[in-house]
Amino acid sequence: MAKSIVSTNRLGSQLIHWLLEEDRREKKGPYRKEEPHRQHPWWQVMCLTGVDYFSTLGYQPGIAALAAGALSPIATLILVLLTLFGALPIYRRVAAESPHGEGSIAMLERLLPWWQGKLLVLCLLGFVATDFIITITLSAADATAHIIENPLIPHWLHNQTIAITLILVVLLGAVFLKGFKEAIGIAVFLVGVYLLLNFILVGLGLYQILTHPEAIANWQTALFARDSNPLILLGIALLIFPKLALGLSGFETGVTVMPLVKGSNNNTPDQPKGRIQNTRKLLTSAALIMSFFLLTTSFITTLLIPAGEFVSGGKANGRALAYLAHLYLGDGIGTIYDLSTISILWFAGASAMAGLLNIVPRYLPRYGMAPNWARATRPLVLVYTAIAFVVTIIFRANVEAQGGAYATGVLVLITSAAFAVTLSAHRHRQKRARLVFAIITLLFLYTTVVNIIERPEGIRIAGFFISAIIFTSLVSRVWRSTELRTERIEVDELASQFLAEESQGAIRLIANRLNTGDVLEYSLKEKEVREDNHIPPNDPILFLEIRVSDASEFADVIKVRGVQVGDYRILRAESAAVPNAIAALLLYIRDQTGKIPHAYFGWVEGNPIQYLLRFILFGEGDIAVVTREVLRRAEKNPHKRPGVHVGG
Repeated sequence: MAKSIVSTNRLGSQLIHWLLEEDRREKKGPYRKEEPHRQHPWWQVMCLTGVDYFSTLGYQPGIAALAAGALSPIATLILVLLTLFGALPIYRRVAAESPHGEGSIAMLERLLPWWQGKLLVLCLLGFVATDFIITITLSAADATAHIIENPLIPHWLHNQTIAITLILVVLLGAVFLKGFKEAIGIAVFLVGVYLLLNFILVGLGLYQILTHPEAIANWQTALFARDSNPLILLGIALLIFPKLALGLSGFETGVTVMPLVKGSNNNTPDQPKGRIQNTRKLLTSAALIMSFFLLTTSFITTLLIPAGEFVSGGKANGRALAYLAHLYLGDGIGTIYDLSTISILWFAGASAMAGLLNIVPRYLPRYGMAPNWARATRPLVLVYTAIAFVVTIIFRANVEAQGGAYATGVLVLITSAAFAVTLSAHRHRQKRARLVFAIITLLFLYTTVVNIIERPEGIRIAGFFISAIIFTSLVSRVWRSTELRTERIEVDELASQFLAEESQGAIRLIANRLNTGDVLEYSLKEKEVREDNHIPPNDPILFLEIRVSDASEFADVIKVRGVQVGDYRILRAESAAVPNAIAALLLYIRDQTGKIPHAYFGWVEGNPIQYLLRFILFGEGDIAVVTREVLRRAEKNPHKRPGVHVGG
């Protein structure tokens, strides 16, 4: 029995060690650094984003026909116009302003400072999670639809939709637990084959329409059955097209992969003009290719597939193009098309999972809003896979049912990007650009609101993700608040001279809140501290002043400068949190001089809960107590720990 318990504990420890194993690269500082990527020609990177963007052709035509009926081609045309003259200009500018792959979220973070910027980013990350998680589940569900509707598949599998989808999600998670690297070559192959097959299918569909003119006549009859007035039909299409918003996915991914895009030889990290230019080529080419396929596939599926086949249980539900492939090319070629579609849909899930795994180290650890285990990939994979499991079961692996949630995530991200670009144009005093982008923002805002009203399940799921992210982020921020939170310390020449002089004897630093900054202030403070702590009058002292810069930040570089006011020597610096900066500086002085420094503080009066909140939100609070705790956590040996003295 004892051996069994020991064996179980050992297996548990090994499992935890494996889950929390760091990636095979050294991590310095409080959060994971961005690692350099191998760069590729822009058209190859376009294929990597295309596994997400182009794969929507697997289900977009069917969803469009189901939502708009005979108006599907017209509603799709409106969507294409919004893509080319709305989303594309927005993201071309995003690429110019975030050339290192930060995306539109980072633009808003820079434009909105302090805690409101952080809170906005957390909310947008909730919509990112909605977008990517639903990409995984919806793509897996559509891949399942292509599997079970293939005529060569046994009939008993037709009732196993949820089980097959869950298996695909598990396989996706298993790939990332094993390890996933950039797979540009696979993406190029999958996208190339998929687009070629779709091009052949579109050509065949258009040929069928030309040789069977009754298809156009039947479509016109169905179209004008609603109303004979073209303007009214156009108005109806304007109301319907937000339901087709799935065709806008992929733009945010296009800018987040910018570090993979090869620029010109004279590029510099600060001015990667070649990378920006090539990313714009990527975005434009992807938008043009997708616009062509959106229009043509919507047209041929609406005209050639009976309306009853699009509904749940119909042969074209979630697989309209595959239905045509089997109908006109036979089951053999149709099966090849199915395999191509299943592969790109499954790989789209891989693209989404990779995006999710990149979101956490890019934002949350920098805010101190991710627990330590979130730096490891494998626990996150398990979390995301579990969430995908739940979403799949809730929506019963139904493609059409998940469309609203997917569209909500996509539209909110594009709307936020449009808003960020509008603010940027306003700050640069570009009146014409500001007006144009403001109009585009309103169009996307309208599309988002209509989609949310029509399909509120998307905002519910996004609300769940937002609440979960904000809650866990705040808990993590509080839990990690007593870390050193310092990347490095830079000391100027005069400050170094002060420390060298002080190291000749006992190193004593008096913490002071800067007020007038004159000789009288320091004289009174010195007299008070010497009396309260019984410091001999001949012992030299230094004053230490830390000013809060942006308390919403977590880790920063502390730049210490020396200042002389009369006979008083002062070390001044700025930081996001005063106690953490003082603790880091004390440890720095200890390591540089080889002596244990002593810091002197005064007591604070008031409710300790109030001071705790002041520390978390504003970086101050009960500085002496928190400094002591930060030092205790950073230095386990009490004999090597800098001294903290409180008098008064």
